Parts: sequence; C-alpha cells; structure tokens
Amino acid sequence: MTKVLVATSKPFAPVAVQGIRKVVEEAGYELVLLENYTQPEEFQKAVADVDAVIIRSDKADKAVIDAGKNLKIIVRAGAGFDNIDLQAATAKGVCAMNTPGQNSNAVAELALGMMVFYARNFYNGKSGTELKGKRLGIHAYGNVGKNVARIAKGFGMEVWAFDPFLKKEEIEKDGVKCAATVEDLYKNCHFVSLHIPANNQTKSSINYSLLSLMPVPAVLVNTARAEVIHEADLLKLFGERKDFAYLADVEPSNKAEFEALYKGRFFFTPKKMGAQTEEANINAGIAAANQIVKFLKTGDRTFQVNK
Repeated sequence: MTKVLVATSKPFAPVAVQGIRKVVEEAGYELVLLENYTQPEEFQKAVADVDAVIIRSDKADKAVIDAGKNLKIIVRAGAGFDNIDLQAATAKGVCAMNTPGQNSNAVAELALGMMVFYARNFYNGKSGTELKGKRLGIHAYGNVGKNVARIAKGFGMEVWAFDPFLKKEEIEKDGVKCAATVEDLYKNCHFVSLHIPANNQTKSSINYSLLSLMPVPAVLVNTARAEVIHEADLLKLFGERKDFAYLADVEPSNKAEFEALYKGRFFFTPKKMGAQTEEANINAGIAAANQIVKFLKTGDRTFQVNK
C-alpha cells in the first residue's frame, strides 16, 4: 500500500492531523506519523519505505532523501522550502513542493501585531504612537505581502510595495503605491516589512546601504528568514541611529549584542511562529495532503519547486 509519512519534530495541531488523515485514507493510502522526534536518524529510518512525506520546518536533507527508497514526493507545509535539499531531490527524481498562501494571513497578522506591540512601547504603560497615517513598505508583494497590505490599510496606514516580479498595475490595483526601485521603498517608508525568500540573491541583501535610507524613525519587521539580514550591518546602524528598531520572527545570531546594548529597540519571538495558528496548521497540512494525492494519482506538479 502507498504510504504517506508526516514527519514533524513540532507536530501539527491534532485537528490538522485529522484532516490530513481523512484526505490520505480516502485516497486509499496509509498515513504514517513521526512526531516529536529529536534525532535526524529517526527521520531517515521512518522515510525508508514511504512514497510521500509531509514536513514543516524539518530538514529534508540529502541523507533523508537518499534513505527514501520509494520516495516520490516531499511537501513542505508552508511557503518557505529552504529546508529541503532541492539538488538532492532532483538528482533522485523526487518532486519537492511547498504550499504557498496557506500560512499567509497568519504571518501577516503577526507582522502587524509586532508593529502595534512596538508602537505602544511593548504595552509598558507609557504613551506610545499610532500606526494610522504612517508609511509602510512591503518588500515583496506575494501572498503574505498582500495580506499585510490588506490589514495595514485597515489601520489607516499608507502602504507602499516593491516587487521586481510584478507589474506596477498589479500592485496599484490593491490601492497600494508601487515603489519604482527597492531604494525608493526604503527611502519613503518608516516601517518596512520583509517577505522575500532566502536564496543566493537575497541572503544578506538587507544591508547598511539599504537600511540607512529609511527616514527617522525607522522600524524593520522581519517575518521572512534571518539569512536575508546582513546582521553586522544592522548592528552598525543601531549604533549610529537611536531611532532604528528591529522586530523579527527570527532571532539573529548576534542576539546577545542587541540585548546588551539596545534594550527597548527590538523584539524577537522565542521561536519562528508566523505560521503558528490553528488555522494555518490546518490549511497548510491539508493542502500538502491534497497536493500529494493529486501528484500520485494524476501527476499534478502545480506547486513543484525543484523544476
């Protein structure tokens, strides 16, 4: 019988697992669960005789992919897929997918939530400021970026966006101002929310020359990946500009320096939690299961990322 493995060191919510099971078993497949595992060898052992795998932030590295003798497809339940070794998957003929859009609202709500939290002085009882009327720049106007724009407009913010892969008309139809260049985005906005992927082009691209363009006061919000930030440059800017703040869903590697020198100007979630809502859990997990069923039954590769 065809087997589908759900390998999650941080498990899906039980209701999400129920939904995944329903999709998988109605297709005539067997569902195998590997939850709360702590060693990569456990994943390698579990994948040995399965046809498909669903993961979250788990690493599907070459060792895992090579261990899957019958493996045909692996789906990352979420938008990012840098935890899958795409080269190893391609070499072995394994289709790798993500589930774009399923976590978008959850991530967007977290981004705006962190902005409010900072603007109101972390709710410490002192007078803060409002988001209404402030300019927000969205760096990458994909599924998450569009949800950020929708929510921010509800706060009365002036929303800008930059995305080199979209036409000006596609951005402006949402009532969002289109920045002609990435530099224009940062020059014009007091808040910038990052939604770019981590790849060879974007890693360390959010650097001193870009961030120093932001007007006073400036708040950088990162619900993307830690790797896109040039952390040494960010720390340098913090030393030069007392108005600059950084809010992130990903702790920087130099977190200790921020804590020692710049208390009150940053907030880092204790773990990556943009997609940590019951709704996002359910949406992404069930989407992953449906994509696996479609692939195995019809060869559908709509969300393949290792083309």
